Amino acid sequence: MKVIIIGGDQVGAYLATLLLSNGHEVQLIEQSEKTYNKLLKEMPSELLVLGNESDTEILKKAGIESADVVVAVSRADETNLVVSTLAKMEFRVPRVVSMVNNPKNAWLYNGQMGVDVCVNQAEILAKLVVEDMDLKDMFTVLKLNSGEYSIVQINVVEEAKANNQYIKDLLIPKKTVLISITRNGTVLIPKGDTQILVGDEILALTDESSRKVLKEIF
Repeated sequence: MKVIIIGGDQVGAYLATLLLSNGHEVQLIEQSEKTYNKLLKEMPSELLVLGNESDTEILKKAGIESADVVVAVSRADETNLVVSTLAKMEFRVPRVVSMVNNPKNAWLYNGQMGVDVCVNQAEILAKLVVEDMDLKDMFTVLKLNSGEYSIVQINVVEEAKANNQYIKDLLIPKKTVLISITRNGTVLIPKGDTQILVGDEILALTDESSRKVLKEIF
């Protein structure tokens, strides 16, 4: 997969290193000469492009015309938005991921601006805080379908209604699918006659409205 990263600060540099280690093709654009020179000490020069991050010629130089993904993580929201729009509307990049620096600008990061995935760090932290307070035995593994569905992990507690019950006897919400159960290091495929035990780690696909129901069951 070919990935163009916009912005070479800590997030961009770390992301580039991570993607490279997983075998992906990466090009990183950075407009600050100081930051660019620092990056030269950390990664091969052929991976780096110095120049205005929202300049179409610079984007072309980085190979955006054949990119699979563009990730805009510069320090300036206006740069991230301009690059996202150019990537999607002009260069038809299949997937555009963009980071929000100022949470007040989050409403701008949408499909009309070319953003497929918006990374709002403040919102992520807030959700982690709330989930830890209200749903301490359940946490989100992955968001799907723009957040409507999630893959969650549930840890079965001693006082759970499901404790020692068979799955077929539980009122599992219609929009929920139990994916797997991890018990003592062994992964089990949930079936109707599978008994739920204390300490089970259940992986489930569910919608937002069903999360509280799962919490009550497990």
